[in-house]
Amino acid sequence: MITPWRDCRGGNCVRRTIGAMAQNRVRVGGPYFEDLAHGQVFADAPGLTLTSGYAALHQSLSGDRLRLPLDRELSAAVTGRAEPLAHPTLVCHVAIGQSTAPSQRVRGNLFYRGLRLLRPVHLGDTLRARTEVVALRQNRPKPGRPPTGLAVLRVRVSNQLDEPVLDYWRCPMIPLRDPAANTGHADSFDHIPTDAEPVDDLPWGWRLSAFRPTEVQPGTIYDIEVRDTVTGAPELARATLNLAATHTDPAASAYGRRLVYGGHTISIAGAHATRALPDLVTIVAWRSCDHIGPVFEGDVLRTELHVEAVHVRDGYQLIDLRALVHGCPAADAGDLTVVDKPVLDWRFVALAR
Repeated sequence: MITPWRDCRGGNCVRRTIGAMAQNRVRVGGPYFEDLAHGQVFADAPGLTLTSGYAALHQSLSGDRLRLPLDRELSAAVTGRAEPLAHPTLVCHVAIGQSTAPSQRVRGNLFYRGLRLLRPVHLGDTLRARTEVVALRQNRPKPGRPPTGLAVLRVRVSNQLDEPVLDYWRCPMIPLRDPAANTGHADSFDHIPTDAEPVDDLPWGWRLSAFRPTEVQPGTIYDIEVRDTVTGAPELARATLNLAATHTDPAASAYGRRLVYGGHTISIAGAHATRALPDLVTIVAWRSCDHIGPVFEGDVLRTELHVEAVHVRDGYQLIDLRALVHGCPAADAGDLTVVDKPVLDWRFVALAR
């Protein structure tokens, strides 16, 4: 049945029908796996200028205690710029959000690789991203599960001066439109970096004398006793331009519930790291980052921080850290006999004096 309606704009009522208008209907949504092709480039995400509002949002959702993004005077004394340093994980959140045009239908992001912060980013800087499809692999079908494929995306981010600031790979799992489709995509991922060395020009001319020397030994494990609850997950995804429907629409999730954006879990792990090592200067690289379990709104997370290596340089140190994050639902958080599950394995490099 065609339902009539009346358009009375301008005082003249015109009888129209919803059925007639439906001919111009355009569905808006992301590509399926078979829509992706090698070399395909997505570069139409809006540029985003980092502001104090973004900094406050990130701080409220993570509780991070990294000093430079919090202390304007200290940041100016160390970096030589009046604008505070933007938190490195906030920079990564924006870069990831800008790369989600090809992965709007994502079922989960498997890993990040080779992430390097190429130069400092400060509040007031504008970030723009270019995302390229560099590898595709259709997964083997599994009974009772919709068919999916893996897409490796190379993401390069620049600032308002067209200077490169971030470079990394990530791998979302994306559903197929046609359950019977055989795309033939079977790429090896061997060429994707499994590690990331920090840039050579550290510490970027910064004056690190304002920081106390960090004394830490390889092999040390920090068990951060105070856990944290994930809140405001859709807000962080929306604010950073993340189009992945699984973070805002329960029906788009493989679990029938909104899946927390993985970077949110990383932010909480980073905040835990600054409790253990309060004089870290900043994060300069992610050697690897694997999401090994789902996280949902309200889950309670704890972190073990492992010191894997300490590299002493002229006037500074690079500390290899590994954050192993476990989580449990809020309903079970008060029962200390409940065994929480691993959700994140994140290996990163921090700059320290």
